[in-house]
Amino acid sequence: ETEPLTSKKDVSDCSKGEDCKENGLLVRNPKSALRLVEDGNKVHPQGEKGEAAQISNGYSGVQSSVPCNGAQQQLMELEDRETWSKKIDFLLSVIGYAVDLGNVWRFPYICYQNGGGAFLIPYTIMAIFGGIPLFYMELALGQYHRNGCISIWRKICPIFKGIGFAICIIDLYVASYYNTIMAWAFYYLISSFTAELPWTSCTNPWNTGNCTNYFSKDNVSWSVHSISPAEEFYTRQVLQVHRSDGLDDLGGISWQLTLCLLLIFTIVYFSIWKGVKTSGKVVWVTATFPYIILFILLVRGATLPGAWRGVLYYLKPDWQKLLATEVWVDAAAQIFFSLGPGFGVLLAYASYNKFHNNCYQDALVTSSVNCLTSFVSGFVIFTVLGYMAEMRNEDVSEVAKDTGPSLLFITYAEAIANMPASTFFAIIFFLMLLTLGLDSTFAGLEGVITGVLDEFPHVWGKRRELFVLGLTIVCFLGSLATLTFGGAYVVKLFEEYATGPAVLTVVFLEAVAVSWFYGITQFCNDVKEMLGSAPGWYWRVCWVAISPLFLLFVTCSFLSNPPELRLFDYDYPYWTTVVGYCIGTSSVIFIPIYMVYRLVITPGTLKERILKSITPETATEIPFGDIRMNAV
Repeated sequence: ETEPLTSKKDVSDCSKGEDCKENGLLVRNPKSALRLVEDGNKVHPQGEKGEAAQISNGYSGVQSSVPCNGAQQQLMELEDRETWSKKIDFLLSVIGYAVDLGNVWRFPYICYQNGGGAFLIPYTIMAIFGGIPLFYMELALGQYHRNGCISIWRKICPIFKGIGFAICIIDLYVASYYNTIMAWAFYYLISSFTAELPWTSCTNPWNTGNCTNYFSKDNVSWSVHSISPAEEFYTRQVLQVHRSDGLDDLGGISWQLTLCLLLIFTIVYFSIWKGVKTSGKVVWVTATFPYIILFILLVRGATLPGAWRGVLYYLKPDWQKLLATEVWVDAAAQIFFSLGPGFGVLLAYASYNKFHNNCYQDALVTSSVNCLTSFVSGFVIFTVLGYMAEMRNEDVSEVAKDTGPSLLFITYAEAIANMPASTFFAIIFFLMLLTLGLDSTFAGLEGVITGVLDEFPHVWGKRRELFVLGLTIVCFLGSLATLTFGGAYVVKLFEEYATGPAVLTVVFLEAVAVSWFYGITQFCNDVKEMLGSAPGWYWRVCWVAISPLFLLFVTCSFLSNPPELRLFDYDYPYWTTVVGYCIGTSSVIFIPIYMVYRLVITPGTLKERILKSITPETATEIPFGDIRMNAV
């Protein structure tokens, strides 16, 4: 089982004029043999010579004099890798990433659309058997292997390295449209610093003859053609979609939104340019502020007339809905996109953890906070929708027809504008939207940054600030199409097609690669080395079978029934479905391309090439006190 580290066959002589370090590295290869590896130019002080160092997996090591020449770059990178200043920085960063704008607008809408309170049953089941196991798996992988989404595959299953490149492309697509939604919120925030909010009246230059303000003191009747001032402000002043004919003619670029987006990317750059040491401090504001505002808005909404109507509509169970397949698909998709595995973020954030950090506890805490936030956000939204229905003298179902961003920028904005102290509530509400979006953007870009820097340390390792600057510029230029007068149509197209099926495919392949190629036994042993105890049978069954089937189920459901896109009065033409699938495929295509490339460059017969391509090629450095053991 063991052999002395001073074995002559493993130790070479020191070069003349060079200092020799005090201890070596243990390496555990697949056959459990031990060999000595040189540890670069760094010296790890340890007790006197000959003192045995006991290692937790049963191997024991004895100090030896080891040469310094032939330093390994990978080990030096491990020594220099930064870690979170505090555990709470990591938790807030993960919570800030998982809790985003979708928690506020998507979950409440999907919940009431799919049976109200009855929807919580499939949502909880999908979270327990699909979302949380995948969330935990990514945290454990990142923390153990301490690498980003690209280079980590050298230590798991090299032939699947294309997954890392696909993740980076997906993250760039998300950055190209997600930040535009924040630019809309920023425009609203600036417009809120007035005594009378501009979306409360029909006397503005952008208003039309159909504008109807039913909150006015005059007796105004609401007709089929009536348009609220909030809707006209959103569509004709902020988006200016009336100046575009659709995706065929997007029109010019809105300079107001361009300036808003430029300021947002400036904030993003200076928040992440130095790494997790700085972004970990920024999330103390961006991750906690939304909860303060949600609580204020919840209390305010509960005191509004008609709030009970909204809550009843939100939670009233429709048990017949549980028999519909669409409800289970929506529940699976919602929990998956809410927790957010597959974007490389969890891998990146966990890679900066200390090796023995309890990532199991972190996964349970952060995923529970995320799901609870979604549920509470439903009360924040629907108390206000009940108030709107009371004011319009309509059913809540008529008021709640707006979906997606329109729910926030039209319906909720209009309700706020007609409350007492409307300016104050408008400012804090749009500040909340900004902070919800910012930490999700930090996370998405950090997934790309960590992945690229770990893969190309010799190029970008010491030039992080320059790389982050280039990345933000690329994302800003990529967002220009969404800043046009028809930019809202582009945002909708990207949201539905560019990320959804692509991320589902990526995580499905990731789960298969880890569970079936790397091996569920090996993965559980890795977790045991970190936490001291191996995952139980429940986690093993989920990782091997249930979670992959969960992802396959959602992916096939989406592909078999693609969404029919419609925004405002614009029906997307048929060719946009083809374009959408092409955009989604453009990221996933890197996976088979890299597989072919890997097999071509690997020497040997086809069988030998396949075996080499699915065998981990790089050691994983595991710290045990002052000794570092490399596990293959």
